[in-house]
Amino acid sequence: MNKTKRKIFETSMKLFAEKGYEATSIEEITATVGVAKGTLYYHFSSKEEIFNFLIEEGIKLLQNSIDIKTAKHNNYIDKIKAIVLIQIKIVARYEDIITILLSQFWGKEDRNKKCQNLVYSYISKIEKIVQEGIEKGEIKQGDSRAIASEIYGLICSTLIYKKREEEMNIMQLYHEYENTIINGLKVK
Repeated sequence: MNKTKRKIFETSMKLFAEKGYEATSIEEITATVGVAKGTLYYHFSSKEEIFNFLIEEGIKLLQNSIDIKTAKHNNYIDKIKAIVLIQIKIVARYEDIITILLSQFWGKEDRNKKCQNLVYSYISKIEKIVQEGIEKGEIKQGDSRAIASEIYGLICSTLIYKKREEEMNIMQLYHEYENTIINGLKVK
């Protein structure tokens, strides 16, 4: 991604997260970036394309991180721990992308459905890991879809937690989630 496209991407992400998709205009994006509309349209054909690029990149970031980290573990509880830690780190570093995904999740517009599909795709990846862990006897019996949704829900709770703290201690929060959620999945 070249410098101009990256700046458009980062500015749009910040504006969409702060003001919302509807309240952010192309004019505001170009003024904030300091480029002409033609330059923006050279990189993105519309505000919708910028939005789609943002959320697709956000979910790819989560999914790729999970693929890399979970591949390093044989134990399914360790895979879930890796997912939880990744989600906390993603919220800490890329809060705006998560805010955009969550704010546009509800509704019936095409962009809402796109967010829903991307989130469900991500949850399905977690669900598969949970189901395999249940089948191997490493995760206690339960509804793998509900458990995966609960794990994804950590993003929401982490975002809320981060908004209330001046500085978020990633490892402290991870250990708290480990004590309350991950330990509840272990077969005793």
